[in-house]
Amino acid sequence: MNVNGTDVKKSYSVEPGDEIVFRLIRKPPMQAEPEPIPLDIVHEDDDLLVVNKPAGMVVHPAPGHRSGTLVHALLHHVDGQTVAADDEAGAAADEDVGLSMVNALPEAPNHPIVRPGIVHRLDKGTSGLLVVAKRDRAHQPLAEQFKAHTVDRRYRALVWGHLDPSNGTIEGAIGRDPNRRQRMAIVPEADGKWAKTHYETVEYHAHTSEVTFQLETGRTHQIRVHTSHRHHPILGDPKYGGDSVRYGPQTGERRSFFDRVFNDALPHPALHAYRLGFTHPTTGETLHFEADPPAEWNRVRRRLREEEQ
Repeated sequence: MNVNGTDVKKSYSVEPGDEIVFRLIRKPPMQAEPEPIPLDIVHEDDDLLVVNKPAGMVVHPAPGHRSGTLVHALLHHVDGQTVAADDEAGAAADEDVGLSMVNALPEAPNHPIVRPGIVHRLDKGTSGLLVVAKRDRAHQPLAEQFKAHTVDRRYRALVWGHLDPSNGTIEGAIGRDPNRRQRMAIVPEADGKWAKTHYETVEYHAHTSEVTFQLETGRTHQIRVHTSHRHHPILGDPKYGGDSVRYGPQTGERRSFFDRVFNDALPHPALHAYRLGFTHPTTGETLHFEADPPAEWNRVRRRLREEEQ
């Protein structure tokens, strides 16, 4: 820092009338460039793709996640070009990028995200099916289906305890947790967005269970928030209290078993988007896709069946 023409130390105390000259280092622009990351493509045509996202992969670039995202992998898959947050709107067409450019660039300078092709998202720790728009003409009709809640989205999860009743619906407005701003929570309706989740228990273990969920709305962390609110958080979910022993004996041996589950076997929430159904935006065909949970998810379920009886 330079004050009155002289370099000074950081400890310098500013005086009235000082002329201060300093340099601000600008972060490089947020961008997504093709990266050769393997993808599990379930379906692909001229207008869209359906991909089975692995747990641990972020969907699109954002502060803290400048590489290794699903968008980076998709750009490589479609032989696309780099997309940067400071690109001018309309400068790149979907034919050049290989993915839809609808809503792909930041809406404001302080919101530097890049998301070509992205119609909807899954949390980083959630595995499963997403539909991605390759052409602008497909993007808006797909987005409208999500907005109208006509998309068939179903999830499978391992949760702590047993939901009562075993089948039912959880409702409640979701908004920012006033006490922990990194989380979402059930809040007064005026402070959040209404959310509705249907669930069905499909398998019981002694102190955990396997549950399927069908979303009627699509709010941030919806299933994770609703299950946590009912005191049955998703197994392995650190943000909502699922990464500690919630039900059953608190023995050292049992805590060690679950520590191995949380740290090694399944270091992310046991939540998988296993079914996705929608109307194809150009052909009008009704499409349904399913994907089994990943291998590590199935291994943990098998251990729960054995250890938790």
